[in-house]
Amino acid sequence: MEVDGSASTVSRGAQSIPLQSRRQRAFYQFTQQSLPACKPVLTPAWVITTFLLVGAIFIPVGLITLHASQNVVEIVDQYDTECVPEAFKGNKVAYIKDNFISKNCSRYLKVYKHMKAPIYIYYQLDNYYQNHRRYVKSRSDQQLLHGLGYNDTSSCKPEESKNGLPTVPCGLIAWSLFNDTYTFIRGRTELKVNRKNIAWKSDRDHKFGKHVYPFNFQNGTLIGGGKLDPRIPLSDQEDLIVWMRTAALPSFRKLYGRIEEDLDADDVLLVNLTNNYNTYSFGGKKKIVLSTSSWLGGKNDFLGLAYTFVGSTSIFISVVFLLLHMKNPRTL
Repeated sequence: MEVDGSASTVSRGAQSIPLQSRRQRAFYQFTQQSLPACKPVLTPAWVITTFLLVGAIFIPVGLITLHASQNVVEIVDQYDTECVPEAFKGNKVAYIKDNFISKNCSRYLKVYKHMKAPIYIYYQLDNYYQNHRRYVKSRSDQQLLHGLGYNDTSSCKPEESKNGLPTVPCGLIAWSLFNDTYTFIRGRTELKVNRKNIAWKSDRDHKFGKHVYPFNFQNGTLIGGGKLDPRIPLSDQEDLIVWMRTAALPSFRKLYGRIEEDLDADDVLLVNLTNNYNTYSFGGKKKIVLSTSSWLGGKNDFLGLAYTFVGSTSIFISVVFLLLHMKNPRTL
């Protein structure tokens, strides 16, 4: 019985040795990168063909993308300086802070090319750093969703409360809500501006409470921006929802509304606006933008130019490689 046991042990050991040796050999091959692998030889023909193929694909894509961007009609008008009275040109901050001075202003926009509905209305702010760390953190997502039922609003400082009462919505982002307004008149008819569904549906449904109402908002001595109707829940205050989605760059556009009728070439629009928002304190700029859209979105030539540049560069490199190969062929 003992002999049989020892024999079986030897037999099992003899079987385990090759297995362990195979594992060691495979591990050695893996660590030394000597396992079987595809190792293509980059011949001149392969390299030249690859660059030609990249150019043949990228250039048409770039031209199509650029064409789509060029078909977008866009009107941009900067009004922050033009809407300041002559008496306050040298002191714009005093003008914007004086509540007794009228902030009404009129601008004329000429349509130079037919604009097909829907026509998107944006306001554009320049030199406005919504991505500043303290600004971005000054909000309470739980309060926006649950209202006064959520008490921990320490992240909203310094706009956490006013007169001993909590503020809904709290934080610097909501406090600085953009509050310029625009109306558009063509001829003698005022164009209807649709301001519904300008915010993301996911934000309206999941980030702003349907039963959360503004409370004690903009009641301090220092008013930052627009006020909110305390009778309308936050989920329906789409101006606020759009504004609360902070921008990553110091120049940005936010959707104000849509004109849902076509504008013809040579139409002249009278824009009656209220120049309420203070960008003069930090040297910011305000613009109003009217834009159509394409299958790629708004006007942006960068993507088309980038594709075209990469494709053209690839074609150029392939031609250079071809000439070098013809002059000094390499034998494999």
